Amino acid sequence: MSGDLFSFEEVTYRLARSPRRKRLGLVVTERGAEVRIPQRCAERHGHQFLRENIQWVRAQLRGVAERQSQVPEHHFAFGAHFPWLGKTLELDRAACAADAGIRDGFIQLYSRVREPDEKQVQGALQKLYQKEALQLLAEKSRQYADRLGLTFSTVKVRRTRSKWGHCTIRGELQYNWLVCLAPEPVVDYLVIHEVCHLQHHNHSREFWSLVASLCPDYKRLRRWLKENGHTLQL
Repeated sequence: MSGDLFSFEEVTYRLARSPRRKRLGLVVTERGAEVRIPQRCAERHGHQFLRENIQWVRAQLRGVAERQSQVPEHHFAFGAHFPWLGKTLELDRAACAADAGIRDGFIQLYSRVREPDEKQVQGALQKLYQKEALQLLAEKSRQYADRLGLTFSTVKVRRTRSKWGHCTIRGELQYNWLVCLAPEPVVDYLVIHEVCHLQHHNHSREFWSLVASLCPDYKRLRRWLKENGHTLQL
């Protein structure tokens, strides 16, 4: 049912049935509006719920459109500039694979293709960012974990839709590598946040107190990530 598109007053939406859901709900993302309904709920109730909340949906869609307009458009070619730790660095061609990396104010990217197209440059650049982000975030995780006398099992990076970081009950630290486009204090806050979850697997007062012990300005940095995280795209 979620594959069918419906329209009301020029608002396009889907119905999505969920066996665990007990109430009707609305979700609006860059993919559009979705009405989520319980498994045994008649479709007409979903349509009616959308109509009753059409003004709220319109407001959310305007917000999504505004946020999308703030996402920078990159031209993926050598000589172009890209963000890293809040700074804008020029993309240069590395002479060999061993020279590839982010250092000395440049992004050194190796390509076997003499004249790669934009998709090839983007793909190679994303792989380079993931590699550099993993190294950076693993090192920062070790530094902050050592300061707290804590240990973790592994550090992984991936591109996620909703979470910037995650700490599993097994002590695995996971980060969205796109955070490394943000200013370094924001990156430090995220690492501190996840490292502190090694001791407190919750957001209790004790957890935030531990975060503040390493990052007194965490509220401002957390707010920055919430307000600007959607612009961190590559």
